[in-house]
Amino acid sequence: NHCTECSCSSGKETNKDTSSKKKKENGDQSFVPKIFFGTRTHKQISQITRELKRTAYSSVSMTILSSRDYTCIHPVVSNSGSNRNEMCVELLEGKQGKSCLYYHGVHKLSEHHAQQSAHGMYQAWDIEDLVGLGRKLRACPYFAARELMVGADIVFCPYNYLLDPQIRDCMEINLKGQVVILDEAHNIEDCARESMSYGVTESQLRAAREELDFMINSNVRQKDHEPLRAVCCSLT
Repeated sequence: NHCTECSCSSGKETNKDTSSKKKKENGDQSFVPKIFFGTRTHKQISQITRELKRTAYSSVSMTILSSRDYTCIHPVVSNSGSNRNEMCVELLEGKQGKSCLYYHGVHKLSEHHAQQSAHGMYQAWDIEDLVGLGRKLRACPYFAARELMVGADIVFCPYNYLLDPQIRDCMEINLKGQVVILDEAHNIEDCARESMSYGVTESQLRAAREELDFMINSNVRQKDHEPLRAVCCSLT
């Protein structure tokens, strides 16, 4: 049920409501924040969207941000294993003289959701729903989900999309003035550590040390390379 204690249900207008109305009368649009809902896993997003469907807010515009591992439908890229991101970028840049048919049809998914909303048929959805529709319309679910973020009131995504600054920049997520909800927030510390961690093997360290030795012996930016070599030596 909708709230019963706030001014929107009783018809009363607060000073804040009046000022926002004045802004609209002057032609300025009032800022409406988005809700960013972060979860630990993609599976939990499916559970939450399923619950959203059962509420009075099931028709609120939404999107789900996830990786190409879950949303790529290109027959070659989606079956390529661990280098989906690189293959996708290469296709979009047309390096091999080929492009991605599904990427060029991304607008079909956005238009479908807009039509559903206009006819009062819009319902909360999960990743599987979007992927299934993407296959049917031959449109890329990965980029469609990002496009839908512009008009979405609720954005669901894994924790690291909100915590990792590189992913935030890549996905063009701006949290300033927005509402952020973190489900099972006791997992945040592990996620934050993971976002700022990087793993290397001993052989990689030895190879790096050899290359740094070569650069130092060749008098190439010695002041920069000597501290790096010292780090490699201390780790090995």
